[in-house]
Amino acid sequence: MSFSIFNESIAQPNNLSIKNRIFLPSNFNILNKINEDYDPLLNIELTVEINEIRALDIIDKNNDPDFYLKIFINGEEFKSPIWRNEQYLSDLNWSCTLDVPDDQEFVEIIIQLWDWNLGRDTLCDIAYNDNENPDRKDLTLYYSIKTGHWFGDDMIYVPHSWSVDLSGYGRGNGCDDNSIYIQDNDCEIYFNIYQNDFDDDGIPYWTETEIFNTNPNIDDRGRDDDLDGIPIEWENKWGHEFDYEYDELTDQYIIVHRWFYDPFEWNDHSNIDEDNDALNNLEEYLTSGWGSDPFRKDLFVELDQMDSGSLFEKESILPDGSKHLIRNAFNRQNIVFHLDDGTWDGETGTEIVPFDDVGEQSTWEEVNSIYEDYFLHNNENNWRRGVFHYGVVIYNAEGASGYCFRPDAFQISRVGLEKKVRSPVCGSKDVVYASAYMHELGHSLGLMFLGGHSRDAYFPWQPLWWKFRPYKSIMNYGYMYGFLHNLVDYSDGSRGKNDFNDWANIDFYYFQSYY
Repeated sequence: MSFSIFNESIAQPNNLSIKNRIFLPSNFNILNKINEDYDPLLNIELTVEINEIRALDIIDKNNDPDFYLKIFINGEEFKSPIWRNEQYLSDLNWSCTLDVPDDQEFVEIIIQLWDWNLGRDTLCDIAYNDNENPDRKDLTLYYSIKTGHWFGDDMIYVPHSWSVDLSGYGRGNGCDDNSIYIQDNDCEIYFNIYQNDFDDDGIPYWTETEIFNTNPNIDDRGRDDDLDGIPIEWENKWGHEFDYEYDELTDQYIIVHRWFYDPFEWNDHSNIDEDNDALNNLEEYLTSGWGSDPFRKDLFVELDQMDSGSLFEKESILPDGSKHLIRNAFNRQNIVFHLDDGTWDGETGTEIVPFDDVGEQSTWEEVNSIYEDYFLHNNENNWRRGVFHYGVVIYNAEGASGYCFRPDAFQISRVGLEKKVRSPVCGSKDVVYASAYMHELGHSLGLMFLGGHSRDAYFPWQPLWWKFRPYKSIMNYGYMYGFLHNLVDYSDGSRGKNDFNDWANIDFYYFQSYY
């Protein structure tokens, strides 16, 4: 079946900022029309849940930021506690709830992120800035209690539709206004919006009764009537889009609801990859518990680490600070970096690898056997293969401190990197380890032996160091390990001759090319 549902219009100011964001016609207006009770089984309450906050810029010069939130639901303000001296807030799960009218479809929501300072709080940037509002930093959203979806400054980015939101659904990114390399109080925020639901399947009463013809008293989660491998709740969430059509009776454009993934009609999800991140819809579903988005690029990496040996051979660990540096670099570019390091809830693939014999260097064959035993678990058909990249930290590798040993797998070694940490010309431990890990990951993303990837480019007295200075990337040996700087980034190709745009040339499919 094909769904195309006219929606009652709702009233908002004519200068609605989302007009530029989603390219609505100038005569688009939203009128709030009193209608029916959209859920006769209960009194509708709307919840805004904030799951994670991350600073992508230096917010406070002298301290980590003191974040707090202001949420406005239909004009009513909710304020969170202040989280002191926290640059990264994970698993936050702070929420606010409001009883909303049961007979009006749309609820207006504004999300603001603030940094507390004595007498001068700062509004942080989590928004895309349109041309009419270049200084706007907060998110304005419109939530439909008919369908459980929202649009505005955040929405599902369907490439064939009129929406534009590269940061993903339920995520705001202050770098979306091209301020990646400008200190602009840029942050990212992850959130969810939902309403109470009698059967707790997350599909609102109106959608169940008017669209899917399912029973609003029965939990439909896991149901897969079309046998395409994707349950109804995933297809409902990700298969919906807002559109608009001209209404001759009111002489204005009105919103319509459409579902392009029909839960009752088979879709070839194993061959659908809307965002070209090498994850098809089945794999996006398998990783949905980790926040994947089928319309925004996601990058999954499994991290395994080698255990300690004797008192002199310490465990080989990627520092937490290194993980944040890598994640920030990717997330600023709207490539959301997911590192399975054992800290996630639910299924985890991370392993502690036994230490090699004292004094022994791990050979290529031994490193490869770690991949077979601890990543694939000796199962060539392990579903993670082709979904996760694999990056293991070992104690001491034979040949180099880091290298790719398969298109989807690489290692970095503690012994070699600790020598860099002790060097007066290298960066901090966080920078050294992050630089090495992201460099090798770059190879598994198809960033190969470009300019500066030569042992004649490490130091200023070598000729290639000067030639490829414009190539400001950790794929360039002269920028690895924080040599005379603290760079953990790929290049954007903006520096002219001998530079290269790594970010635009990432090949997300490369790591699947052969095994």
